[in-house]
Amino acid sequence: MAVVERIAGEEEPTGRIAVKSTQRPSPLLWGLLPIGLLLMGFFLIPLSVMVLYSFWRVEGFDIVRDWTLDNYAKFFTLPAYRVVLLRTFLISLAVTIIALVVAYPFAYFLVRHTSPRWQRLFLVLVILPFWTSYLLRVYAWMSILGDRGLINQALLFLHVIKEPIRVFLYNQYAVVIVFLYLYLPFAILTIYASLEKFDFTQMNAAADLGATPWQAFRQVLLPQTKAGVITAFIFIFIPMLGEYITPKLVGGSGGLMIANQVVNLFRGFQFPQGAAITFVVVLGIIVFLIAAQKYLRIEELYRR
Repeated sequence: MAVVERIAGEEEPTGRIAVKSTQRPSPLLWGLLPIGLLLMGFFLIPLSVMVLYSFWRVEGFDIVRDWTLDNYAKFFTLPAYRVVLLRTFLISLAVTIIALVVAYPFAYFLVRHTSPRWQRLFLVLVILPFWTSYLLRVYAWMSILGDRGLINQALLFLHVIKEPIRVFLYNQYAVVIVFLYLYLPFAILTIYASLEKFDFTQMNAAADLGATPWQAFRQVLLPQTKAGVITAFIFIFIPMLGEYITPKLVGGSGGLMIANQVVNLFRGFQFPQGAAITFVVVLGIIVFLIAAQKYLRIEELYRR
């Protein structure tokens, strides 16, 4: 709302009275101020420091502020970094796809074939693991997959094996299993929220028009719940790129991911190299989020 003030004694050359207009700050700006300060202090400023470090170099135990691109060149040329980055991407993508494939039918079953009372019960069971510590859940899986774990003990009891085997732990498969357990609730809750708002009479209308169940799902249900699927993909895929604890505990040397490599560099006082890797990963995540946002907008315009 503009406030108009009449300036006494000041007139324009045309003889009109000068008008001064001021505008009050929008309440939305004040509402965004706390989150803006939080992002500034915990994201933008640390990220800016990491960017500066990524262009410097190390001599002995001293940071030399000579601007160079050698840290980025090492990241893109050394095979070890490329292997770890590719492993991180493949593990994150595999877990995300498996979680979506498992979560979508389960969320559909909750919305379509259970009463509201049972829905609440199943949702409580889904979020029940969040009531315990993240680290405790990982250690629980170590006790299940380990040499003396539940799986080995069951196989020994059934006389399938004569001695414990170590194929269940300290490899990429163990990382995928534990990650799937940790992140599956995010996919279920997100897709459930999207399906709950869907009008399922459209599926009946598609069937009346001759569509098969698969055609109705692909052409009616999935396009209108795609936003929930993409959101679940983001909630799982992006945090996994920065995971450190789970690969360290259950992955072994063959299951380490890019975050473990960054921590090893920082522990070795290779701050510039670690900062360069961190910035490349963060930049890739930002590009992915922008692309996902643009895709959702394009899909919305296309449907309209």
